[in-house]
Order: sequence, then C-alpha cells, then structure tokens
Amino acid sequence: MDDITFAVLGTGGIGRRALEVSQHKDHLTPVGACDRHGTAIDFDGLDVDELLAATEGNIDNEVATDGGTGATPADGEGGVKQHGENRGVVASSQARPSEDPIQDVIDHGDEIDAVLLALPNYEHDFIPRVADRFLEGGYSGVMIDVLKRSRVIDMLDERGDEFEDAGITFICGAGATPGLLTGAAALAAQSFVEVTDVEIWWGVGLKSGYEDNRGTVREDIAHLPEYDIETARDLSDAEIEDVIDDHDGVIEFEDMEHADDVLLERAGVCDAEDVTVGGILDVESDAKPTTTTVSVTGTTFDGETATNTFQLGDETSMEANVNGPALGYLKTGVRRNRAGEYGVFGPAELMPGF
Repeated sequence: MDDITFAVLGTGGIGRRALEVSQHKDHLTPVGACDRHGTAIDFDGLDVDELLAATEGNIDNEVATDGGTGATPADGEGGVKQHGENRGVVASSQARPSEDPIQDVIDHGDEIDAVLLALPNYEHDFIPRVADRFLEGGYSGVMIDVLKRSRVIDMLDERGDEFEDAGITFICGAGATPGLLTGAAALAAQSFVEVTDVEIWWGVGLKSGYEDNRGTVREDIAHLPEYDIETARDLSDAEIEDVIDDHDGVIEFEDMEHADDVLLERAGVCDAEDVTVGGILDVESDAKPTTTTVSVTGTTFDGETATNTFQLGDETSMEANVNGPALGYLKTGVRRNRAGEYGVFGPAELMPGF
C-alpha cells in the first residue's frame, strides 16, 4: 500500500494518542494537526514527539468551525485563544497561530489523504457542520470520526450524495464503541439468521488519563439521566468534578445513546431497538472496573438460540481501543477511496486495516 498522509483535528486525548499510535502503523504519515490555538503542517511528516510535548495537558481541543468564529470565544493575539505560552500546537516549531485552523487544513486538502476528526461533539450537528466545511472547500479524500451519538448518523447520511459527488469516503463512529465493538457485533452475528439482542458493556479506568480525556468524560456525563448534551456542555470543570465526587469516582451508565444501534441497523444486523450500550467509568483507578464485552444473541438456521461473546483484554487501554481501530478504519477508508468508493460507511460495513 502506498503511504497515506493524514491530519488530525483536535489535540486533546484522542488526537494526541492518534498521533502517537500512528508511529506504530505502517504507511501512515501524520502531516497536519490543529486545535484552536493554531495549526501544525509539515508534508515531510510532523515531529510527533515535539507536537505531543507541545500539546501536553491541552484539554481545550476545540477548533474554529464557522469561518473563524470558533466553537468557543477567541481572545488572544490574532483571535487565537491562548492559555499560557506553551499551550497548544502553536508551541511546536512546525506550527503557527491561526484564526481558522480547520480552514488551514482544508486549504492543504489536495495533499492530505485522510482527516481524523478527534473533536468533542458538544452539539448534535457539530461533526456534520465540520463535514460541510470540507465539502464547501472542495476536499476529496477520507474523513473519519469517533462520534458516539445515534442521531448524528442520520445527519451524515443526509449528506451521502454530496460526499459521493465530492469524492469523499466518510467513515462514522470508528472508535471503540461505536467502532471496534460494533464491528465485533457484526462478526458475531454471522452465526445467526436472526439477531434478537446485542449488548455492549464497557469498562474504562482513567485515573492517569483523566486530564487528557476530560472532554470524553464530559461527553459521557451527558448520557446520565439527569443530563443531556447541552446541559453537560455548559457544566464548569468544578461542576464536572462534583458529578464525579457524587458517584465516588465511579460512574455507571445504562441505555446510552450510542450510535452502535443505528450503525448495526443500517448494516442489516438487527433493529436499532435491540441494541443496548452501557458501561462503567472509574477515574480513581487505571484498572478497568469491568471487562468490556459484546454479547450477540440470536437464532441459528437450525432453530437453536445462542449467545456469541467477544471480550477485550482488561490490559488494553481506552486509548488503544479507540485510536488503533480509528487508524485502521482510516487505512481501509483510503483503500476504498482510491478504488472510487465514496459516501458514508459505518464500522459494521468495513474491516479496519493494519
């Protein structure tokens, strides 16, 4: 396979780890990264170690999405929000401040095979709006996201014809869940002629990774019954800490609005209503509080009822299970794109590449 150039939007926990993991993937060259502080672009390949050092602790990873107005206010020189001299990609020698970091990436789109959207989805149409900007900018290539919300899939499907016309291969929900676990469920379903139930149950220990993944924790809190994506977005950091303290550092989630349901339905595996997703987040320990498991129950062609189960090793981290598959799906997306296959795909329709 020819080398693949890719860019990462967002340098919080997911974006940083994607850059790090890419060093262990053959034929992948990170050439661009941005957050709201600025943009780093180097078509000889980014110095990942330097960039990781520059963005360490950079949990504010949102970037401008509306012609520079941004997802959050800008208040620094040139409209770039600064949080100290050494925060964000602008601290890297490969980077420069920008009023519109996403546009910087779009402007270099002819030289970028794929774009990984590692951005917090605090508004339901946030990822689709970012995709609109790439459409408007004439981008032709691969786009990958690791979004969680079921309702966003329909918004992306509505743009399917536009993606096809533009030559974009868009793979949605390509992280762990949805993503790796959705694909595992699709494989486990092959034993059955009818799938009656899919249960995804995850465990994440996040003590040492909490600072890098505050955005992910905030998104998860939005799945608690007393919150939604809007109210969670408006919580202060102190209020997030209060929620965590109220649960003694261990939060259990049930019936989450995870896109696994609609992604499995669109792949023909089962009805969305037959999929349930839940899990346990422990920010007081790095050990998983429970084993991550996918259970698929169905009926075989000869009338037997059974359950196929897939488990992730407890030693695999959240970062490994999100970023490894995301980059694997990115590589598959590039192969499909180079073969002329465009439009919207889900993780149950593809196998991630190595």
